[in-house]
Amino acid sequence: MNSLRRNTAPQRCVGAVLVADRRLLLIRRKNPPGQNLWSIPGGRVEPGESWQAAVEREVMEETALTASCGGFIGWVEREAGNDRYLIADFRIETENIDEASPGDDAADLLFASQSQIRDLEVSPGLIEFLKRYKVYDL
Repeated sequence: MNSLRRNTAPQRCVGAVLVADRRLLLIRRKNPPGQNLWSIPGGRVEPGESWQAAVEREVMEETALTASCGGFIGWVEREAGNDRYLIADFRIETENIDEASPGDDAADLLFASQSQIRDLEVSPGLIEFLKRYKVYDL
């Protein structure tokens, strides 16, 4: 089974990073993978969709925010069950931050302070990602 994973192309996914007033936008995932864990908004890239368009769509679906995709931060690869995911993470900007509300794949939404993030049950690798790419001081 392990060799099958290595020979299977990972699913293309995106993540959106928004830091506002020194707080990081997080959603609590409603569905697998990562069900009930806190993570940055994001999801799969649809066929024919650009990375940037996927970021903006996922942010709208999961947070009701109209976002502009900004600079590329970095890549991560994750496995869940028999699936592999290649995730491209981007910074986002939004004008309507006060309108944020959970939707679609999000059970809840939070603008988390540094101390809150340490106490949350977050997706595997999220803290390391934030530190590695100096996205958010933890």
